[in-house]
Amino acid sequence: MTPYELVAAPFLEFGFMRRALAACLALSLGCGPVGVLLVLRRMSLMGDALSHAVLPGAAVGFLAAGLSLWAMSIGGIVAGLAVALLAGLVSRATPLREDASFAAFYLISLAAGVLIVSTRGSNLDLMHVLFGTILAVDDGGLLLVAGVATLTLLALALLYRPLVVESFDPGFLQAVGGRGPGAACHLLFLVLVVLNLVGGFQALGTLMAVGLMMLPAAAARFWAERVATLALAAMAVAFASGVGGLLLSFHLDLPSGPAIVLAAGGAYLLSLAVGPVGSLRVRWFPRRHLAA
Repeated sequence: MTPYELVAAPFLEFGFMRRALAACLALSLGCGPVGVLLVLRRMSLMGDALSHAVLPGAAVGFLAAGLSLWAMSIGGIVAGLAVALLAGLVSRATPLREDASFAAFYLISLAAGVLIVSTRGSNLDLMHVLFGTILAVDDGGLLLVAGVATLTLLALALLYRPLVVESFDPGFLQAVGGRGPGAACHLLFLVLVVLNLVGGFQALGTLMAVGLMMLPAAAARFWAERVATLALAAMAVAFASGVGGLLLSFHLDLPSGPAIVLAAGGAYLLSLAVGPVGSLRVRWFPRRHLAA
């Protein structure tokens, strides 16, 4: 098999592969920087919790309108934001920490969503909601993912400085502007997380959507140190993982969503092993210092 047949031909000859590639690019642009901020804020598992929290809203949308893109998206956004707000309220009103309240609500959401889809739909519907079908993304789904990515980049451009400051020193942001700006930035950031997860679940499913958000962000940590370069590296890793996963899915007849996430997992393990910043190679085989 020639390099053309291996890499270029699937995207040049098949329209569904081109749409899937465009969806991967849009997901990479939105999920990459959001994942980096989640890692910097030590909220990685919160992203996973919110991806599961989207499920009951998507399930209600499925009950109301079947596999309707917009009904499931609106339901997912409402459910994700509701879980985020409830977890925050519980952590402020009780001694329970926010991560524990997120874990409780995401388990409830996951069970409720699976139950709702199972009672009214088939196993195929359940697999579609849980694992997505990026190779079946239509024009409406592509517009949704592209719109979410555009909104995310615009919002991050406007809120970049306060989001970064809150990630490293939230006390400073409170000292400068009080609790209002910090709380507003945190809420808006959670909205961006939910929106990207909703865009991602159309392509990767609710169980896999967080994979393209967190794995590239974790891999980028071993290639860059500044926040802006971390975001760019995460975007690049996410897009490369999308391309690699689509090609694996096409040539080996594998499910596309898990193939993309496994490609991102491979990129993370490679970065962990040989990346130039803090990797195992750097720690185990440090460069020799120049002798005086």
